[in-house]
Amino acid sequence: MSTQEGYAIETLRVSGTSRPNSVAGAIAALLRSEREVEVQAIGPQAVNQAVKAIAIARSYIELDGLDLSAQPSFVKLELQEEERTAVRFNIRALQLEAQ
Repeated sequence: MSTQEGYAIETLRVSGTSRPNSVAGAIAALLRSEREVEVQAIGPQAVNQAVKAIAIARSYIELDGLDLSAQPSFVKLELQEEERTAVRFNIRALQLEAQ
């Protein structure tokens, strides 16, 4: 978890073998309850699975009157005494306008 503005933001780690539908469900649940989540991925397959999960999560939260905004960035992580670069998606829920 990372902290921002005094509160903890849940961080989901996605691998190349993660199931996008499962990750999307976790993203959607956290957006509904916390309104914000971070998704981290290392490597091209993991980033691909993360992007698919974010796209699927949009359809999961649509019926709740929500959309999402995702801001990608790079972050350096220390894994097994080795520095790795991950792609981090900071995802926020947006309230849709009533039509």
